[in-house]
Amino acid sequence: MANPLVLLRRRLFSAPMLGFVRKVLPPLSDTESAALEAGSVWWDAELFSGDPDWSKLLASGPFALTGEEQAFIDGPVDTLCAMLDEWRITFEQRQLPHDAFEFMKANGFFGIIIPKEYGGLGFSAAAHSEIVSRLSTVSLTGAITVMVPNSLGPGELLMLYGTKDQRDHYLPRLASGEDIPCFGLTSESGGSDAAGMEDVGIVCEGEHDGERVLGIRLNFAKRYITLAPVATLMGLAFKLRDPDGLLGGAEDLGITVALIPASAPGVTIGRRHYPAFQPFANGPIEGKDVFVPLDAIIGGRARAGDGWRMLMGALAAGRGISLPALSTGSVKFAAHATGAYARVREQFGLPVGKFEGVQEALARIAATAYEIEAARRLTAQAIDAGEKPAVISAIMKAHATERMRQAVNDAMDVHGGKGICDGPKNYLGSAYRALPIGITVEGANILTRSLIIFGQGAIRCHPYLLDEMHAAQNPDKSQGLADFDKALAGHLGHQIATALRAYWRALTFGRTVRASEFGALAPYVRRLTRYSATLAFMGEIALVSLGGELKRMEMISARLGDVLSELYIASAVAARFVHDGQQEADLPLARLSLENALHRIEQALDGVIANYPSRTLAVLMRPAAFPWGRRRRPAPDALRREAAELLLAPSAARDRLVDGIYLGQEDDEIALLTRAFAKAHESAPLRRKLRDGDFETSQAALEAGAITAEDKVLLDDADRLARAVIAVDDFAEDGLCAAEADAGTLTAARKAAS
Repeated sequence: MANPLVLLRRRLFSAPMLGFVRKVLPPLSDTESAALEAGSVWWDAELFSGDPDWSKLLASGPFALTGEEQAFIDGPVDTLCAMLDEWRITFEQRQLPHDAFEFMKANGFFGIIIPKEYGGLGFSAAAHSEIVSRLSTVSLTGAITVMVPNSLGPGELLMLYGTKDQRDHYLPRLASGEDIPCFGLTSESGGSDAAGMEDVGIVCEGEHDGERVLGIRLNFAKRYITLAPVATLMGLAFKLRDPDGLLGGAEDLGITVALIPASAPGVTIGRRHYPAFQPFANGPIEGKDVFVPLDAIIGGRARAGDGWRMLMGALAAGRGISLPALSTGSVKFAAHATGAYARVREQFGLPVGKFEGVQEALARIAATAYEIEAARRLTAQAIDAGEKPAVISAIMKAHATERMRQAVNDAMDVHGGKGICDGPKNYLGSAYRALPIGITVEGANILTRSLIIFGQGAIRCHPYLLDEMHAAQNPDKSQGLADFDKALAGHLGHQIATALRAYWRALTFGRTVRASEFGALAPYVRRLTRYSATLAFMGEIALVSLGGELKRMEMISARLGDVLSELYIASAVAARFVHDGQQEADLPLARLSLENALHRIEQALDGVIANYPSRTLAVLMRPAAFPWGRRRRPAPDALRREAAELLLAPSAARDRLVDGIYLGQEDDEIALLTRAFAKAHESAPLRRKLRDGDFETSQAALEAGAITAEDKVLLDDADRLARAVIAVDDFAEDGLCAAEADAGTLTAARKAAS
């Protein structure tokens, strides 16, 4: 029997509050509910709590691969890298070479995540991420071709939701490359609102393999589908309807996912899109009156209408691996190439990397490489530990690709004309052109930032809010009130604790937080803990005061999401520093990253307060964020110079920063750049001798006895390599005319399609 005081509380307090919540809370659609509940919460929940337990973060341990995984990277992955010539792929062949595609199939690249019992490699998320990251430093076309079958698609969905018969039949074929998969989600009228698809499947009877069976007749038109032009097996998302009640339930069953052979009657497949001049296989798929049996549904008939929940569940982890890995590889490549080029390239008698304007860009690239690699590792480790961190995956997708954009732009600025003249010598152009792809796919960043990160994170990570929302929508009013009352009591206690913690830690700068295990970074960890408390407090105010309006106040939501994102990436930086052995040489990178993060956190918090619709609540927020005023300035110039200098000379710290990139074969541009970089560093003391002695050439210095014959050989080698590195491509007129002829062919194809 319920406590009388509890009953009184329900009647006098909880019931009126429940009525208010039901009025202001917008109804949750099935698709919204599936998205909110997808995956799990992990370190993001600790950050949202306002009192993160840092020992949980460090418990993940150092990032490591198994011996088998490392051998695969050092063997087949490096062999594949050597086969991929991005210039030829992009401008001559305009597709992945057949021998590279066959090599991928023969060596299990399409079955990286498929368990060994089905013929796959059965590798960890860490290895999957590492493989994609390395491939991305050579060829985006190659990286994407490997990435997609191992991300959201038939393979992962079958492993998570498929029937035993489906897994036994399809997974070995996918692992061996006998079947090449694609996944059709985005409809012609769709985009970020993928759930608003117009593709429909009608339950009916039809002919299949000569028999009359119950099945689905599909009509669909999808676009932007990677691997579609070469796929043999399509995963398809569509809205399933049963107008004749053949399944004995509702007419509108909801989004469903099925497997369809690309050769099925009525399917049109094979045409190609050309996204940002990247020739990876991508194109539309269409189907008219395509009939498949009910057992084509992934998971069988029992999974009819469960497609959106299945997709969100798969995306919760997959989005945290693929594009973040690709982005990290691109940023680390930019760090290596740009630092080396800035050391080799001289102007006004000095390496351009010695000019502070260039150092500002180099410092940004270096800090970004350190922090995104740290976050990539941490996220992969969480997934391998069994987490499906939906909010963290959204953070990683959005921020890894955005920071890749900044790093590649900085790299282009430093390279100058070398970066804009296309040809075999240009190792940056393809990555630069491809930037919008990562920004756009798997959830456009502009909406991920403004709608998903805080909007989903605040609800999923809150200890009581989701329970309150479910209680408010419970059709059983009595049970709903009981559940709401229980959650509300806990919520009120949480609010009081959150407010007190936020004010106290703001007043004391978080100095009472224990963080000694982080060594030199302990002061930063204390500040991060303090801002975690601030986020929890301001998030509470926003959720309670704005309610459903928060969905429409996207700028406020985006700024709060920025705080959460910065806290997560900064946490990863602190953890990496500890797990790497607290190397003193890495401190400039870690400190620069954390200084930048704290500055951006203050900017975001100040933006929330300045633009909050209730000025009364804004007044309450400010002392929890800035009791002594805003104090975080941009990172000092001296620290930026330290980080930039790290890219300009060979060192163990530099090797750790760019570890995992493919350094090329002996005769390619990156190998040439790497040799030139080493020679420039080795010959630097001799170069100073020439300048100090006012010698114009090494020959003059030799004749004057200032250097030895061996010294002259070293200087001449360095000069020869430097000239080769700064050289750009030029083409004969007929070569450019051939390119124009190809463009004319494309124009003719466009006209034929219109």
